[in-house]
Amino acid sequence: MRIALVAGEASGDLLGAGLIAELRKRYPDAQFAGIGGDAMRAARMDTWFDASELAVMGLSEVLRHLPRLLRVRRALRERVLAWRPDVFIGIDAPDFNLGVEKWLKKRGIRTVHYVSPSVWAWREGRAAKIGQSASRVLCLFPMEPPIYAKHRVDARFVGHPLADEMPLDPDRAATREQLGIDPDRPVLALLPGSRVGEIERLAPTFLAAAARVLEQVPDLQVVVPIANSPTNLAFRRLLGAHRDYERLRSSMRILVGNARRLMIASDVVLLASGTATLEAMLAKRPMVVAYKVAPVTYALVKGLGMLKVRNFSLPNVLAGERIVPELMQRDCTPEKLAEATLARLRDTEATARIQPRFRELHLQLRQDASARAADAIAELLPARPATLA
Repeated sequence: MRIALVAGEASGDLLGAGLIAELRKRYPDAQFAGIGGDAMRAARMDTWFDASELAVMGLSEVLRHLPRLLRVRRALRERVLAWRPDVFIGIDAPDFNLGVEKWLKKRGIRTVHYVSPSVWAWREGRAAKIGQSASRVLCLFPMEPPIYAKHRVDARFVGHPLADEMPLDPDRAATREQLGIDPDRPVLALLPGSRVGEIERLAPTFLAAAARVLEQVPDLQVVVPIANSPTNLAFRRLLGAHRDYERLRSSMRILVGNARRLMIASDVVLLASGTATLEAMLAKRPMVVAYKVAPVTYALVKGLGMLKVRNFSLPNVLAGERIVPELMQRDCTPEKLAEATLARLRDTEATARIQPRFRELHLQLRQDASARAADAIAELLPARPATLA
């Protein structure tokens, strides 16, 4: 059995490693090859290219690296075709993988796309095009397969690996002790994004909101997890230039990584919309979700009718109703963020009410995702020959 996989970033590398481990249980002698990182190599995959080759963000960066990306894609396609795998699995990275999948599918190779793009949020019509690339789509969220079904695309809900990893009942006290956080003072986790562009766009507003909250809650601990060196530099520069720097500095602590543990340790999480909202939900913590993009971008997306949902954050989308506040675009102001954050710091009964709902959604996503994904892929593979007596 030959199985080709392509993952283009750290999260996809972890998904790929979990999937390889489960597929090995079903096909002990299978060979795995393609593009991956350290986790997939540790799972004994032959990496023809490293996942970092595909890890580029933003239009300007993509354009700068486009010639190299095209060379990698061309070389990968030819090598996969020559290797003739039983299945090709593209893990996330849709801009790269869907084109490769479509090219291989036309040449008779079964293809699977693992992690659906957000067709539930915008451009639902993409589902039909994805079906032209993938023989089967593996979805992390339960609302996604029905959208594909409308376009006659084979899609399966397999659950979300984060829901498998994170505990149903996190231990806040132990986590605070591990992080060295004062157990007797309230904690606001501040997460203005994981990329430099997001930090530059959102951090000034988040910092101003935190300063307003500090006026009302002087003993508040404001803790910020920073993902990497570029975001660290960007955030510290904006913090140093902020008009409330002195007030913030005395109450703020910056962590390297540890975003998930910090969420568990916090009283409230103020964060940018994205996958982090799912982690905050799984951590069972009240949150305030905010985001804004360039006004021209927002006007274009709204004007073309590309957005199909009222709610953007994953907890609200999964619940089918607004269970956490979303302050987007014009509503993403220091005043409104501070007001919503203070309300959640003060209303402990609301926190107690929301936690069972978060737990219910956690259980819905906790499906042993890697095993279910492996089962869905195994259905596409040829049956193993019977062992001769």
